[in-house]
Amino acid sequence: MIVLSVLCIGINAVMAQTKEETQVSRAVERFREALISGNRAELQAVAAEKLSYGHSSGKVEDKATFVEQIASGKSDFVTCDFSNQTISVSGNAAVVRHRLDAKTNDSGKPGSVSLNILLVFQKMNGKWLLLARQAVKVAV
Repeated sequence: MIVLSVLCIGINAVMAQTKEETQVSRAVERFREALISGNRAELQAVAAEKLSYGHSSGKVEDKATFVEQIASGKSDFVTCDFSNQTISVSGNAAVVRHRLDAKTNDSGKPGSVSLNILLVFQKMNGKWLLLARQAVKVAV
């Protein structure tokens, strides 16, 4: 009986995510994978043309600068894990929040980072694209 209850809870959790939320979740994962791979074409494919990419330092980049920073290795994510993710869809916009924990190698200098992230995705031509990102340092 306990196993059946656990299975039902798991099924309900999966079913609780709408079709749109599932699509946004996949877009977030493609974004995460592009950050790690540094593949220029993948980075360009996940980002909207009018991307506003905000760092926890206050620096804000457009799409071209964001892509160049990651693809060139100036900003290099060796590992990148997202946790405590929430997704809220409203029409053709989606707000995603999560915690990012990563190992970095920015310009060849190893490091690590823990940030709270806000992502805004917009559905354009049937695809969910990253329109805005803002990072803030995790409060101690």
